[in-house]
Amino acid sequence: MTLRIRWIRAVGNDTYNARFAQEFAEVKNPGTEVEVVSLRNASVQHHVEYQSYEGLLSGDIVRAVRDTAQQGFDAVVVGCFYDPALVEAREISGRTVVVAPCQASFEVAANLAQKVSVIVGRRKWVPRIESRVREYGHAHLIASFRALELGVEDFQRDRDETVRRMIAQGRHAIDEDGAEALILGCTLEFGFYRQLQDTLGVPVIDSALAAFKRAEALADMKQRFGWTPSRVGSGEPPPEDKELRAWNVFDPADVPVVSPVHA
Repeated sequence: MTLRIRWIRAVGNDTYNARFAQEFAEVKNPGTEVEVVSLRNASVQHHVEYQSYEGLLSGDIVRAVRDTAQQGFDAVVVGCFYDPALVEAREISGRTVVVAPCQASFEVAANLAQKVSVIVGRRKWVPRIESRVREYGHAHLIASFRALELGVEDFQRDRDETVRRMIAQGRHAIDEDGAEALILGCTLEFGFYRQLQDTLGVPVIDSALAAFKRAEALADMKQRFGWTPSRVGSGEPPPEDKELRAWNVFDPADVPVVSPVHA
């Protein structure tokens, strides 16, 4: 059984596309095909630390997810811990399951611990992430948010310094806040979880891996059991012929997806 998963990096650069593809290649199940792409967005090329940037990306995310569905992928991940445009993307995703890192990470954490701390880059991010977690019904899991005082583009520049800060804040979260597990609250915090886990002695959830494996599991259930996104009630999509095609809402010649890398 072949599963097809697309990972959408919610920025307008392809700097880490190959790195993400390599990470997923190492953990994917046999038969899973993975494509990592970026968005073609000249306004937001580096990060989504600000909600105004998130707004500028939302339309491209929806269009990219529509294209993903049209190409017959089983699942797609919107690869940003803010989970931008997740509800909107799900409405237009056809039979494709849509997953995002924040929701996926807390779904995993709920099975491993009763109190969780999120390691974020900056305090600026906390209200947005906390609102998402409350929306998902996982607020009771939050022990704390711990900030590294690093921006998105800083995590991979000096990995030793990033690890030092992560370990320090992780210890504070465990000893002072009562955290029983940690979530790395940005997909660009990839590659650190195992060292932190070995050092701190608690589960450390890499949000990129959690989202990818969640997508893979849901893609498997889609194929095995026919569990696809509901298309009634809140899941009702816009009328295909009467509106989407008649009004050319999604132009198949103008899809904002670039730089595909396959794993």
